[in-house]
Formats: sequence, structure tokens, C-alpha cells
Amino acid sequence: MTIAGRFEVRAILVLGLAFSCYVAEATLRRGLPGAGSEFNVNSYGAKADGKTNNVQAFMKAWVAACKSGGGSARLVFPKGIYVTGPVVFAGPCAASKITVEVQGTIKATTDISEYTEPEWISFESISGLTLTGGIFDGRGETVWKYNDCHQNSDCQLLPSSLKFTKLTNTVVYGITSLNSKSFHMHVYNCQDFKAHDLTLTAPSDSPNTDGIHISSSSLLNVSNSKIGTGDDCISIGPGVTNLGITNIICGPGHGISVGSLGKYQGEKDVSGVTVRNCTLRSTTNGVRIKTYSGSPPSKASSITFQDIIMDMVKNPIIIDQKYGSRSSAASRVQISDVHYKNIVGTSTTDVAVSLLCSAQVPCDVELVGIDLKFQGSSNKGKSISSSCLNAKVKTGGKLNPPACR
Repeated sequence: MTIAGRFEVRAILVLGLAFSCYVAEATLRRGLPGAGSEFNVNSYGAKADGKTNNVQAFMKAWVAACKSGGGSARLVFPKGIYVTGPVVFAGPCAASKITVEVQGTIKATTDISEYTEPEWISFESISGLTLTGGIFDGRGETVWKYNDCHQNSDCQLLPSSLKFTKLTNTVVYGITSLNSKSFHMHVYNCQDFKAHDLTLTAPSDSPNTDGIHISSSSLLNVSNSKIGTGDDCISIGPGVTNLGITNIICGPGHGISVGSLGKYQGEKDVSGVTVRNCTLRSTTNGVRIKTYSGSPPSKASSITFQDIIMDMVKNPIIIDQKYGSRSSAASRVQISDVHYKNIVGTSTTDVAVSLLCSAQVPCDVELVGIDLKFQGSSNKGKSISSSCLNAKVKTGGKLNPPACR
């Protein structure tokens, strides 16, 4: 072969290699199967047409992303409206970290018979999950009529929109959840879980649509979010430890609650909960601890509510150890080391501080810097007050209403 011929062959090889690299890079950007670290659900058959049930396509894309090794993986839901029935994204994954990025809207199916488990979208047994972006529309308005929990204490809840189970090192941010059938988010048995910049919305009369329900989990932080629902903005169940809640705008809804506790035998204790720098607007409760009467023994301790603004809130500060009134027996959930600090604003009820504690295990409570004004619809002749039963109260700073003893 001549020298000129060898140069021509080499040039062809170099151009061919360059073209191959270009194709590989373009393929990765498109997220085709086997394209590396990014997996596009559309490449696995998903259709963003607002009507196709994409369960199978979502699962195929998830399995490919989860099983990919060599570092992080990204599962992408492009812009558009996707429909899906109940789906479980389960680990453990070969990818050391996995990001689920929703750029469009995911809508739930409305045939309640499809939901054999109490959740719509579930993430289970994953380490290093990040969920970000997009709208999750639970379409709860089509099924809320089937919720009978207001008259049946043993009712079966409708499916939660997003369930997180047995996760470690998790971040959820920038998502919107609309009209969940039941809870918007349920965090269970998770460690090191962070959620921020969330928008969780349902009508004030939607049943059991808690914004975030947390149970049996530790090392959690929820921050910088707007939550307006038909139930608790955030509810803290048994077995929660080391939870920080900051910069939440709550309303409408039932406030931010520890509990309800004491419904079942063997519930684990709650401890290390801090709620700080939050605003509650037109909620039926403010910051609340609630336990069932006649409950089995457990504890709720080291709980702080601090720097809270109440804007036309019923029952701004409340401990209710006769929640549900199932029994005349005293609650055996021991509430201690509870601190209410720098809580200000307006109450629509003349009893702004209500500490209804257990006769068997009285509460240990501190009130510091409370300044609440009565702004009820008929406030003529009424002054704001406190009500206490079986509460050991320590006080400091300005107190309006005056503390009861």
C-alpha cells in the first residue's frame, strides 16, 4: 500500500471513530435502552398521551436503570401527561445512586379495584434515591366519595400517592402532588430522608389527604414547602426520631401533628422532633399532639415547636390525650419534655392553649413567649384563655393568654 493510501485509510478510521462517538453521545442523550446512565421511559414504550396506562413501560425502564452498574443512573420522564396505575419501583439497585426526574405530569388511574395495596407509586428498598420535579396527580376527586373513615374507625384508607419504604440516603425535592386519594406522601421505615421545596395540594374537605405522614423512621428533614390539604399538613406517627421540620406554610388543613399515637399495641416511642419557622393559615389546629384514650403504654418526648406564626387558626396550641374518645380509660402515652416557644398570631377560638393530658401520665410542658390574640367571628365580651388538665406547666417570657397551672 502506498503512503497516500495508508493516510486515506487512517483518515477513514478516525472519521468512523468520531462518528461512532457522536452516535453514542446522541444515543445517551435520547436515553435509548442500553445507552448508559440515562434511561428515558419513552424508549421503553411509555406514551405521554394522557390515556395509555404506562405501568409496564415504567417498570421496564426502572429495571434497566436499577440494574445498571458503574455509578449513578437517571430515570427520566419527559414533558407530557403520563397515566399509570399502581407501580412499585423496588431495589436494591446495582446503581450506587439513582435519580428519578419527572419533567411532565403523571396521573393516576381512577379504577379503585386496580389498587390491591394502599399506595399508588411506591419506592422500596433503595439506597441513594433522588426524586425530583414534575406533577403527581392522584385524581382523588374521583374516589373520595368511597372514603367512610369519618364514620368507621376501622376503615380502609384509599391509596397514598407516594410511598417511601425502607430507603436510606433519600432526597425528594421540587415535586408537586395534587389531589391525592389519601396521603400525598407516606414515609415509612426510612433513614436519612430529606424533602424540600414541595407543593402538596388538595381541597380542605378532602378526606385523609395528609400532606406527609411519617412513621418508624429517623434522621429526617422536611423544609421550604407549601402544604394545603383536608387533613394534617404533616403527621408524625409512632417510631419517629430525630425529625426537623422548618419553613413550612400550612393551610388549609388540620395543622402539624404528632400523632395520633396509642392506637395499636407495641407502638415505638417518638422523640427528637423540632418544628421551627412555620406559618399556619386558617387551619383547624395549629401545633398538636394527639393520643388515643385507653391506649397501650408508649412515650412522646423531646418535642419543640418554636418560632411559629398562627394566622386565624383554631386551637393554635393543643394536646389532646382523649383523641377519638374510644374509651373512658386514660391514655398511657407519656408526653414529656415538650416546648412551645415564640408562638404568635391570631386564634379563631377563645381557648388558644388547650393542654388536655392524661390523668395516669401527666404532661410535662414548657410555654415561653406565647402571644396569641382572639379574632373569632363573635369575640364581643370574650377574652383569650388557656385550659389545662393534668399538665405540669413551666413558663417564661410573655404569655398571652396567661398560662394555667
